[in-house]
Amino acid sequence: MRLDRFLAETTDLTRSLAKKALHRGEVSVDGEVVKNPATQVDASHKVTWNGQPLALVGLRYVMLHKPAGVECTARRTLYPRAIDLIALPKVERLQPVGRLDVDTTGLVLLSDDGQWSHRVTSPRHRCGKVYRVTLADPLEGAALEDAIARFAEGLLLDGEEKPTRPAELAMRAPEVAELVLYEGKYHQVKRMFAAIGHHVVALHRESIGPLSLGELPEGEWRELTAEEVSAF
Repeated sequence: MRLDRFLAETTDLTRSLAKKALHRGEVSVDGEVVKNPATQVDASHKVTWNGQPLALVGLRYVMLHKPAGVECTARRTLYPRAIDLIALPKVERLQPVGRLDVDTTGLVLLSDDGQWSHRVTSPRHRCGKVYRVTLADPLEGAALEDAIARFAEGLLLDGEEKPTRPAELAMRAPEVAELVLYEGKYHQVKRMFAAIGHHVVALHRESIGPLSLGELPEGEWRELTAEEVSAF
């Protein structure tokens, strides 16, 4: 890797600013000042900037308990972003592994490993996502039986050409449903319940595949263990 790129990857410097730092003699490789931005370095070299050792950031895998009012987006909007809650270097490289709406709470995974993210989100891998859905009105009796059957068969939502994949619906209370999805269409949970005449007033994602929030407080995050990463 070129030295100027290495600096941009390991600091907040842009490539242009990295070259200026090199020209000022602020960068050393294995104890020697190096000014040539094209110098090739790898993990075996000891690179310092103003005396501070630098190291490449590896792939990261993060679990966040997203509060309401936080967006899963890279661009800045009126709302805080999920990555704004995470204290890691180069945090802007982390991408949500399946988004949640701004008013939806619960488990969000973020990573800079694109292949891993694809395994988690691809419907082909049948990675179930469990949601706790609070409805405006009770869903019970014959209406519940009909809803369970329709969700299991798949619903054709407005604007879609194909029905949803089979989903598993159960009730925890007359107005609180548990829904397991194996895909992630836009506003899917709300649209599915709207299709059967019910309005969702609160939505919380509890788990993704084998991962659940556990005791992680709302607004907090942690990095996944190696075992958790390899579970997908």
